[in-house]
Amino acid sequence: MMARAKSSAKRVPLTQPSPAGGAGKQKADKLPDKAAEGRFAYEGLERVIHEKARLGILTSLAAHPKGLPFGELKELCSLTDGNLNRHLTVLEEERLVETNKLTRGRRPQTIVTMTPTGRSRFQQYINVLEQVVADAAETQKRVTASAQTRKLAGGWSPA
Repeated sequence: MMARAKSSAKRVPLTQPSPAGGAGKQKADKLPDKAAEGRFAYEGLERVIHEKARLGILTSLAAHPKGLPFGELKELCSLTDGNLNRHLTVLEEERLVETNKLTRGRRPQTIVTMTPTGRSRFQQYINVLEQVVADAAETQKRVTASAQTRKLAGGWSPA
């Protein structure tokens, strides 16, 4: 594996023409002070949950508190037996889900349920994800409003 060389280029702040149409430049709008404090780090987005298939598994199980049979969970998440089994192993290692092997009549059946720890961590994850969406929406509104009110020199406006 080759190591990536560090770039020697310095970061240059974003600039925009001055509003008076002069030749000088001024810094673009600063992010809120919260951003400097790691506001957008989103530490609560756990990698083990954030993976697409595992997020689907946990969401399905959250909607079915009594658990789901392996086959039904496989269909809901559009996974193969092997893929579902591997993701369940990862989630079990983190104690987010548990599997119970039962027999219904003469047929064995695996029921997958979310553990209380899994429910708690999943809810915390969802809370952080909701904050990500809220922050993105707020930022987009500010950017859109700023672009609509800002006019460039000579009567031109941003596209």
